[in-house]
Amino acid sequence: MTLAETRPSNTPTLVWERACAVTDLEPSWGEAALIRMKQIALFLLSPTEIYAVDHRDPHTEANVMARGIVGSKGDRPTIASPLHKEVYDLGTGECFTNPTLVLNTYETRIVGGYIEVAVDPGELAAA
Repeated sequence: MTLAETRPSNTPTLVWERACAVTDLEPSWGEAALIRMKQIALFLLSPTEIYAVDHRDPHTEANVMARGIVGSKGDRPTIASPLHKEVYDLGTGECFTNPTLVLNTYETRIVGGYIEVAVDPGELAAA
């Protein structure tokens, strides 16, 4: 998400990749973006709150998460898979309905009106 977070020193060096203009997204609707052959789902919840997760559903392995249902569990924003309705925390990727599943999440930032996503360059090379 777009809040600043401290990363542990053992995490890989991430690179920022431009995904799209903020104006390309509609509030509470997902959009899929292709970043170096990796499909990412983006969600705009407010003008400064943007989440990025894998577009691939961890349960079915179908690229559908951008078409999921945005909601919340308490104060946590969520996305429900459009196929089997597993509910994931947009910030952590934790699955509330099946603890064996995890949805990959990515940090985001806004630079000059564009959304950038922090990705591991090694992961992108393998995609």
